[in-house]
Amino acid sequence: MSYRIDCLQYANWSEEIFRQMRAGGLDAVHVTIAYHETFRETVLNVERWNRWFEDHPDLIFQGFTAEDVRRARAEGRTAIFFGAQNPSPIEDDIGLIEVWHRLGLRFMQLSYNNQSLLATGCYEAEDPGLTRMGREVIREMNRVGLVVDMSHSADRSTIEAAEMSTRPIAVTHANPHSWHPALRNKRDPVIRAVTGTGGMMGFSLYPHHLKDGSGCSLRAFCEMVARMVESYGIDHFGIGSDLCQGQPDSVVDWMRRGRWTKGVDYGEGSAGAPGFPAQPDWFRDNRDFPRLAEGLAATGLDGGEIDALLGDNWLRFFAESFGPAADRREARAAE
Repeated sequence: MSYRIDCLQYANWSEEIFRQMRAGGLDAVHVTIAYHETFRETVLNVERWNRWFEDHPDLIFQGFTAEDVRRARAEGRTAIFFGAQNPSPIEDDIGLIEVWHRLGLRFMQLSYNNQSLLATGCYEAEDPGLTRMGREVIREMNRVGLVVDMSHSADRSTIEAAEMSTRPIAVTHANPHSWHPALRNKRDPVIRAVTGTGGMMGFSLYPHHLKDGSGCSLRAFCEMVARMVESYGIDHFGIGSDLCQGQPDSVVDWMRRGRWTKGVDYGEGSAGAPGFPAQPDWFRDNRDFPRLAEGLAATGLDGGEIDALLGDNWLRFFAESFGPAADRREARAAE
């Protein structure tokens, strides 16, 4: 078996969940450390993770490079990589990008549903594309090795980011809009822009992103994945489950409302119902990760293709993306 990587989770972290990661064979997980938090608030989230790393060194450690994924496999642990689902931790200071990279941040979304200082979110009625600051931030993210993530961004902003970035970008957790027309899912021109410039897209298992929601079958999900591979190539896809296991409904309120509204934002696909939807019964927690391999095999994908989708593609992307631009050039020259 090759590497197993989930490129987006936001669970209610605990020793139980870390043990489930090990039971599911996860070598690496990209975790969210910010939705709407300021710099200082996000630092407090890093402090909390530092305590988990200290308390559970036999299960998890902080990852910084692709080599840490290989180390995790060798040591029987899970490497944890930090990401932000909003640019709020850099506030309005481009200099904080390098600071966050040194602290271990490896992914940052340019917007989360709403318009940010950098780009437009997918819930806005109009999408004017990248802002002036957004273009400067992409240049700096490219320089230091911080991945541009457009998972919650609108179409034009995402296409412009893919075209402008000198390094491949990512949509870490979403599905094709043509399969299920959720606001967060990506239309074909967006997927072409991301994959056509060498970027990565992680398929989401969050029910609002799935056809038939919580009732989506493993077969339907895996058949969708197989069609995407046929259309865009095997090299550009992985898993970004968006697993929010064990989170209380107060957390989904924070995710959707932040500080920008006093009202209630139920979110896409919720039909006016607050709270988190139930996971499909074939992916309830990290222990079910191996079931994806079974479902993908049933579509006719071979072992190498399944390994690519379940981790190897993300590992290659990590190796190309997490270091400074000069390191990337040297790595390619050595290949």
